[in-house]
This record gives sequence, C-alpha cells and structure tokens, in this order.
Amino acid sequence: MKSNQRMSDLSAMTADQLQDELVSLKKEQFNLRFQRATGQLENTSRVTQVRKDIARVKTIQSRKKSEAKA
Repeated sequence: MKSNQRMSDLSAMTADQLQDELVSLKKEQFNLRFQRATGQLENTSRVTQVRKDIARVKTIQSRKKSEAKA
C-alpha cells in the first residue's frame, strides 16, 4: 500500500522535481553506505528502501520520457 501511494506521489511530480528527488535519494544512499561501512547504521532496511525508491523514480522518469515522445 505504501509503495502504491509513493508511486502516485512520484507520478504527480514534474520532470525537474523527479530529478531533484533522484539526487536527494542518491545522496542519502551514499550516506547510508558510509554509515554501514563504519558500523554506525542502525536501520539496515533503509538501504533497501532507498534503492527501491531510486528505481521507482527512474521508472517514472523513463515513462514520462516515452509519453512525451509519443
């Protein structure tokens, strides 16, 4: 249910907003990787959540690009 809501939220965003969200998620992923490497990461499931959110954003971006071409 949460992922469906997340997808609808992402679908409502513009291309620029999606790009900003992608940059933000990649920064968070970078920080989580550092925390995991140094043993400071408490919520290990967050790594997977961020990775899936990045995939969701990229999917919506490609969908919007293909709709724009059609």
